[in-house]
Amino acid sequence: MHFDELLGILGEFGPYQKYVYILVCLPSIIVAFHMVNSVFLLGIPKHRCKLPNYPNDTYLTQGPAHDDLVRAYIPTELDVDNELVYKECFIFSVPLSGNATTGTEQQCSAWVYDKTVYENTFASELNLICDKQIWVSNAKMVYFAGVFVGALLLGVLSDKIGRKKTMILSVLGLLASSLAVSWAADFYLFCVLRFVVGFSSAGLFMSTFVHGMEMVGPSKRLWAGIVIHYFIALGMVLQCLVGYLIREWKYNAIIVSAPAALMLSYWWLFPESPRWLINRGNLEDAKVIIRKMAIRNKVEITEKQLDSLECDETATGQLWHLFTSRVLFVRTLVIFVNWCVVSMVYYGLSLNSGNLAGDFYLNFFLTGLVEFPAYTLCLVLLDRTGRKKLLCACMVLGGLACICTIFTVLYVEKRHQMYTTVILAMLGKIGAAAAYAVIYVWSAELYPTVVRNVGMGASSSCARIGGIVSPYIFDLSTIVDGRFEQALPFVVFGVSSVLAGLLSLILPETLGANLPETIEDGKNFPHHKKSTKYLEKEPSFTCNNEAFTAEDSTKL
Repeated sequence: MHFDELLGILGEFGPYQKYVYILVCLPSIIVAFHMVNSVFLLGIPKHRCKLPNYPNDTYLTQGPAHDDLVRAYIPTELDVDNELVYKECFIFSVPLSGNATTGTEQQCSAWVYDKTVYENTFASELNLICDKQIWVSNAKMVYFAGVFVGALLLGVLSDKIGRKKTMILSVLGLLASSLAVSWAADFYLFCVLRFVVGFSSAGLFMSTFVHGMEMVGPSKRLWAGIVIHYFIALGMVLQCLVGYLIREWKYNAIIVSAPAALMLSYWWLFPESPRWLINRGNLEDAKVIIRKMAIRNKVEITEKQLDSLECDETATGQLWHLFTSRVLFVRTLVIFVNWCVVSMVYYGLSLNSGNLAGDFYLNFFLTGLVEFPAYTLCLVLLDRTGRKKLLCACMVLGGLACICTIFTVLYVEKRHQMYTTVILAMLGKIGAAAAYAVIYVWSAELYPTVVRNVGMGASSSCARIGGIVSPYIFDLSTIVDGRFEQALPFVVFGVSSVLAGLLSLILPETLGANLPETIEDGKNFPHHKKSTKYLEKEPSFTCNNEAFTAEDSTKL
C-alpha cells in the first residue's frame, strides 16, 4: 500500500491534517515579513543638503527667513510641473547673496532627511543616496541571492534529513541573522546578514510548504498549494502595520524578527512528514504518526495495513532530458520565461510601492491586500477556465494595467495621478499574484513525472533571477528625465508581462488531461497515451513519487 492509498482510508484532509496545515501556514507570515521588510529597512526619505553653521536644521521650512537661507545655499530647479524644488545632492560652495550667482555647485557630504514617512532607515543612517543610491538596490538584490542559494541547498538538505529538522535549522538561522541585522554597523555586514535571512527564509517556507503538500491527498493539493499564499499576503499587511507604528529601522527589524522564536516550539508540536519517513525506509516512526492521525481523524487503521506500506520506486530524469527534443525545448524555455517575468513583476511592484503617488503606507497596504482577491480568483477559476486562459489573461491584463501608467503620468492632472496610477499598479499586482499561483500548478503538470522535480527546481531558479533583477528595474527611472521617469519601470514590467503571457499560449492545456509520465509522453502531450514505462535508459531510482517535493519552487 502506498501512502496516497492510505490517505484514502485516513481521509485526504481530516482534522489531523488541518491541524498540521495551520502550523504549516503560520511561518509564511514570518517569511513575508522579511520578504518585503527591505522597504522599511532601506527606504530613502526625501532629503536635501545640510546648511553649514545653521543650528536646528530640519527638512521642513521654518518661515520666510529660513526659506531665503536655504535658497542661498542650495541650488533649485524646476520639476516637470514647473514647481521649484531643492536639488538633493548639491550645495553652493559660496552662498548666493541677493541676485549674485557667483556660487558654484558641489556635492554635499551631509544631508537633512524628511521624517514624514520614516524616522530613520539604514539607508539614511549611512547616507546611501546620490552617487551611492545603487547600493540600496544591491542590498535588496543580496536578499534574493540568499533565497536562490537557500532554495538549492536547503532543498537537498530537506530530502536528506527531513522537513522538520530543516525547518528548525532554518528558524534558528533566520532568528539569529534577522536580529543581528539590527546591530549591523556597516553596509557589507548588513548585506551578509540579509543574505543569511534570505537563505533561511527559503528553507523555512520550502520545508513547511512541502510538508503541507505531503500530508494531504491528491485531490486537495491544488487547494493546499494556493491557500498558503493567503498567509504571505497577510504577512505583508501586518508588516505595513508594524512599519506604520515603528518607524525606526532597528526597532522595526527586531519586532518582525522576534516572532520566529515561537516557531522553535514546532520541535514538539510539528510532526515529521510520514511520507518522507516512508520513502526513507523509516516505517516505525511513520507508523507512530499515522496512528495519531487515525485517532484524530476518528478512523480505524489495522496493523496489517500499516505493515503493507512501501516506498515508491520511480525513475527520475535529469534536466538535460527536457532539451532532447524541439517540443520540450520550446515548452521548457516558455515556462522559464514566465517564471522569471512573474517573479520580477510581483516583487518589483511589492518592493516599490513607496514610489507611487499618494500616501506611502496606504499604497503598501494595498499591495498586500489585493493578493487576497488574486488567490481567490485562482481557486474559483483554475479548474473552470483552464490553466492557459487564466494565466494568459492575468499576465496580459496585469501587464496592460502597468503600461497604462504612462498615459496617466503624461496626460492626467497631477492631483488625479495619485488615484489613477495607484489603481493601475494594484491591478498589475493582482495579475502578477494570480499568475504566480497559476504558473506553479501549470508547470508542475506540464513536466513529465520523471523530470518533474528537477524541472520545478530549475523553474524556481528562474523565479529567483526575476527577483534579483526587480530592484534594478526601478533604477531605470534615474536615467531619464521628465514625467516619463515615473512610468518607465511600470512600462518595462508591463511589456514583459504581456509578452510572457502571449508566449504562454504556445503551451498545451493540462486541465482534465492525463499528465505525462515519461519523456516520450512529454513530447506527445496532450495526445499521449497513459504510459507505464519510463525512459528507455532508466536513470538511478529514488524513493520519491511526489509531484511536489522539497526541490519544488515556492514564492518568497
